[in-house]
Amino acid sequence: MSRALVALAERGVRAELEARKNLKAAYDRFMKVQEPARKEEAGNALIRAIFGNDAIAEDTLR
Repeated sequence: MSRALVALAERGVRAELEARKNLKAAYDRFMKVQEPARKEEAGNALIRAIFGNDAIAEDTLR
């Protein structure tokens, strides 16, 4: 039982580190990009990194 809890805690720590790394990468990309279309894509990626993949509804009318 305790080994399972340790493994679960380790997975949680790894997941947290990966999420932080992805957030930093998305933020850095957003700050670096200048072209408006790419800036919007980078902004959407940053929003998804913060709030999750379902944070932005896709526009199906385009």
